[in-house]
Amino acid sequence: MSKAEETTLNYNFEDDVKGKKKRKNKNNSEKMSIFDILEPIVAALLVITIVFTLFFRIVNVSGRSMMPTLSNGDKIVISATGYEPQRGDIVVLSGAAGIKETIVKRIIAVGGDKVDINFTTGVVTVNGQEEEYTDSLTLQQFDIAFPITVPEGCVFVLGDNRAESLDSRSTEIGCIDERFIVGKVLFRLFPLGEGKVE
Repeated sequence: MSKAEETTLNYNFEDDVKGKKKRKNKNNSEKMSIFDILEPIVAALLVITIVFTLFFRIVNVSGRSMMPTLSNGDKIVISATGYEPQRGDIVVLSGAAGIKETIVKRIIAVGGDKVDINFTTGVVTVNGQEEEYTDSLTLQQFDIAFPITVPEGCVFVLGDNRAESLDSRSTEIGCIDERFIVGKVLFRLFPLGEGKVE
């Protein structure tokens, strides 16, 4: 073999090796770019899952007791930690005696408040002030005699649809220990566009 032929063979071999390395690097860069795209998506999904598990929950509304504020089938987001009960808040309750499933009601009064309901006029008063959370009159009476003082550490709840709500007017529900409040309703997730709940 002549020196010219040897040089040509060596040159072609080296060129071929370089070509293979380039193709390999190109394939690695394509794999890296897919990984680079998927990594932040997976991380974001993980963060969302942790946040919704620890701090927020999604709950389905069942029944008509909170109409027109909330309707049957609405999906709501509630806070799951660090909640201090306030008058007027809509909350999700679970686990209390008489509550066989998760329910959604409005806090009308907190511990130490005096609640009175005039079932003739349909007016609810808290500490002598008329509540203004609904236009619905409270005419349906259950088995609790009014006025009552809410025990400390408890809340008195009513549904906004007073004619179709089993709530603190009944001994079946009564005043609810704050420990059975799962969380405060923050906003409506579904139907879309409905947003904030007040």
